[in-house]
Amino acid sequence: MAKKIAALGIAKKVYDEARKPHNQAKIRSAVQKMQERRRPR
Repeated sequence: MAKKIAALGIAKKVYDEARKPHNQAKIRSAVQKMQERRRPR
């Protein structure tokens, strides 16, 4: 039960941070870089 509560707390923190505009820009750029690396040449 304690592990579940801790996991929910961590998930909420990650979700709250991901909602911030400056963090959204960082996430988008990271996703774009990953997609560019995965493209076959």
